[in-house]
Amino acid sequence: MKRTTFALVLSLIVSFPAFAQTPAAPAAPRPKTIVDLVRDAIAQNDFKKGEKLVLDDMAANGTTPIAIEAFSWLGRGAVAAKRYDEAMTYAARTYEIVEEQLKTRKLDDEARLPIALGAAIEVTALATAGQGRRSESVMYLQQEIERYKNTSILMRLNKNLNVLSLEGQPALPWSSSEFLGPRPPSLAELKGKPVVLFLWAHWCGDCKTQGPLLEQVVNKYKNSGITVIAPTQRFGYAEKRRPVGPAEELKYIESIRDQFYPWMKTVSAPVSDEVYLRYGVSTTPTYVMIDRDGKVSSYLPGQPTIEQIDAMVQKIVAPAGTASRQ
Repeated sequence: MKRTTFALVLSLIVSFPAFAQTPAAPAAPRPKTIVDLVRDAIAQNDFKKGEKLVLDDMAANGTTPIAIEAFSWLGRGAVAAKRYDEAMTYAARTYEIVEEQLKTRKLDDEARLPIALGAAIEVTALATAGQGRRSESVMYLQQEIERYKNTSILMRLNKNLNVLSLEGQPALPWSSSEFLGPRPPSLAELKGKPVVLFLWAHWCGDCKTQGPLLEQVVNKYKNSGITVIAPTQRFGYAEKRRPVGPAEELKYIESIRDQFYPWMKTVSAPVSDEVYLRYGVSTTPTYVMIDRDGKVSSYLPGQPTIEQIDAMVQKIVAPAGTASRQ
């Protein structure tokens, strides 16, 4: 029902006493958690307040997983503000707290510890790179990936490693026995062509916003031989997180593609947990731009503007051998 129609119906109900109803009270706002409060303090650039809030919470309620997650936000806020020394301190302390917890439980026994540990490792890597020690940051991430390769934070760590080291390197393969649309061409088959990997998820609202922007840019450069590959994966659920089996979820993925990305019906979409993991898709969408030499020109998790997408594509449609020098 359109908003204007709804307003007219509501006015009629209120106008006639026989149908009048007492308006429902507005829902009470959700009480803020310690994570919310700490994030509010960070937004005000008041790290001392944020730290005091979480330490007071720990003193009152113990070192709970939600408090540890809240503490990890201090590191995230500090690295975003390029306060690298503080970021390293917060990250190191978060890491220590999580390690203490892991003496009596596994990392993935609940949801918040992996968020906190992943943040601590990410902040350490970004702060180290931000201080001009990029190779040290890469080595650190490789070490943590080996340590936590059998946990839920592996994809996030791969993302951070790719952000720091994938550009300029040969693209990672995206082969999959399962796919929507045409069979995925191999990297070797696409040698000499510019390639855009658009890694998306059926539940991802940001992907649905980005899809039309990418379509516009691809159409602009359609005479360049540009090829789009759109890898995705299963998540075990369909609409409203309704649990479904593999076959039903694949049909659901296809229906979302057809509804929100009709232009991708002719685009190969590998369906593969392995490809997702390899490319570190803990943020959707993730863009990977591959030049004509088969090397990664740009690796960008998130929501670029259409101008940013255009600039990334311009680099890969350049003649072979020139993109890397731009």
